[in-house]
Amino acid sequence: MQTDYIIAPPPQASAAIAGSDSRFPIRRIFCVGRNYLEHIREMGNDERDPPFYFTKPADAVVPSAATIPYPPATQDLHHEVELVLAIGTGGANIAEADALSHVWGAGVGIDLTRRDLQAQAKKAGRPWDMAKGFDNSAPLGPLHPLAAPVESGRIWLKVGGEARQNGDLSEMIWSAAECVAHLSTLVTLAPGDLIMTGTPAGVGPIGPGDSLSAGIDGYGEVSVTLS
Repeated sequence: MQTDYIIAPPPQASAAIAGSDSRFPIRRIFCVGRNYLEHIREMGNDERDPPFYFTKPADAVVPSAATIPYPPATQDLHHEVELVLAIGTGGANIAEADALSHVWGAGVGIDLTRRDLQAQAKKAGRPWDMAKGFDNSAPLGPLHPLAAPVESGRIWLKVGGEARQNGDLSEMIWSAAECVAHLSTLVTLAPGDLIMTGTPAGVGPIGPGDSLSAGIDGYGEVSVTLS
């Protein structure tokens, strides 16, 4: 039976798949905060707390090679390159040993952050939503099927060809498997969920006209330009 909606339903958010015309449907985007020690230090923290999460809307995703407008309401936009996990099989209370079997694939994402709004929210003890979940805040490269445990590999980001972030996935405090397992104790993961797993050190400001490129060994690249 066809459902009648009083307004047209929004289009399904989706991500490209490397080497395929098929698409990966996006349900939710969860982001892990403070998951690389050097980034924790550069942000003024130095503790191995349990993972914590914030979210972005599914339609914050923009494809690689897109040109996007510099967002409003900020004078301090920052880049954060991240490994993105794409959940293919859902579940709750997933054991760490089984966690990666729930991951369909992975790719490279950029968590764009209105750092000034985030600082204001932190100071006031308020949510980060408007600092993290704004329009076009999640550039995402094509997803690659998961071929092996995601335990190591160079992760990098350049602005205008200049290196800004250089790290390795082995530097993650909480591994990909640990992130999936822990998050599944808080929500029931579902096919189509994405998990952005945190960023290495080197985050910094970007402005109109800047071109960003980022990549992870074995999981491709993503690029975006700010207008």
